Amino acid sequence: MSYRTFFAIATVLALLGAACGDRAPAVPDHAATIRTGPWRMELAIPDTASGGTHALPFIFDLVRTGTALRMHIHNGEERITVDEIAVKGDSLHIRMPLYDSEFRCVALNDSTLAGHWHNYLRGPDYRISCFAQAGPAPRFAAGHAGLSVEGQWETHFGTDEVTPAIGLFQQDGHRVTGTFATETGDYRFLDGIVRNDSLLLSSFNGFHAFLFKAGMKNDTLNGRFWSGTHYAEDWVAALNPHFKLRNEDSLTFLKEGHDMVDFHFPSIDGGELSPKDPDHKGHVLLVQVMGSWCPNCVDESRLLSELYDRHHARGLDVIALAFERYPDPKRALQGLIRFREELGVKYPIAYAGFANKDTTSAKLPFLDHIMSYPTCIFIGRDGMVRRIRTGFYGPGTGAERYAAYERDLERFVVGLLNEPPASLASAKE
Repeated sequence: MSYRTFFAIATVLALLGAACGDRAPAVPDHAATIRTGPWRMELAIPDTASGGTHALPFIFDLVRTGTALRMHIHNGEERITVDEIAVKGDSLHIRMPLYDSEFRCVALNDSTLAGHWHNYLRGPDYRISCFAQAGPAPRFAAGHAGLSVEGQWETHFGTDEVTPAIGLFQQDGHRVTGTFATETGDYRFLDGIVRNDSLLLSSFNGFHAFLFKAGMKNDTLNGRFWSGTHYAEDWVAALNPHFKLRNEDSLTFLKEGHDMVDFHFPSIDGGELSPKDPDHKGHVLLVQVMGSWCPNCVDESRLLSELYDRHHARGLDVIALAFERYPDPKRALQGLIRFREELGVKYPIAYAGFANKDTTSAKLPFLDHIMSYPTCIFIGRDGMVRRIRTGFYGPGTGAERYAAYERDLERFVVGLLNEPPASLASAKE
């Protein structure tokens, strides 16, 4: 059955209220006997230019343990485990980990699902039609692999306001994996193929639904990028192993007249968090400006948690300042508690306010040119800011690059820890 047929079915179900969970459809109960093993899902991404849709595919596995279902979503080397799957009549509600989004689907038979993906972080009405079919299937249909995209590509997104990026691609036959690194972070794990003279990439992680298409012409990739239903832009790329972005330590800085940071924000555990708390005196402190909704922040939180576990006993402290997508503090707090529990974050987290750059700038008046979640401030044992790093380059950039990023961070933090406070105080006198 074609994807157009599936989307037609999904539309009918939505009109009946079934795909949104309003009432169960008058069809046999297939959800309880849903097939396990490999599945392929497509999201219907609208194309405002043509009035049609583009299929954004991804692959997942369904596993049954007793009566419980579990999903494993695959994006390149990434595997996302989803274990909150509720079967209600003939419907499946699949809640994504970390991010406040879910699939509400109806089982048309034991090997076909149709419904919608709801991303509540983008608003109560944000949803995308989806369908899925059981059985082994490629992410994208293969064709002639006449194109090579292996390597580093100088990339520019947009037409009016151009954003520079680096395309980092690995290719094995038809298969292409990699990401785009920008000055504010990376696009994480992209997975796709080359087909004839075209490149096709996609990724789905519960918050982002990315689709990239491009064709090769005169050694240049000319493409289009879709992020869910809310954003689309053109992009061009040319192979250039020497292209560099601006240094991530030079983009955000302290305003003139400031050499330290100061704030007081409520902890999600009660009380307030501040860099001037006595417990931080003489310690190395990392201040992580982040949001629980931000995939790059998730990657950074995992790495900072590893650093914290290794070096907290030596005097490394971390404070996360969370700017959340929900203006209601109670709902934001619920999301932050879930974030901490699912990632196992041991360092303290403060709720700093609503997530937009104007609010962040107002709440952190000592910083100039805040341009990214995450942003990490490194403070030495003497209380002075030593480095401000914009964005995060995670494991999606490739094992070699990410390992180098980890080594650089480890060296810098260990160097700060090796500075004795007494010596610094004497040197300043």
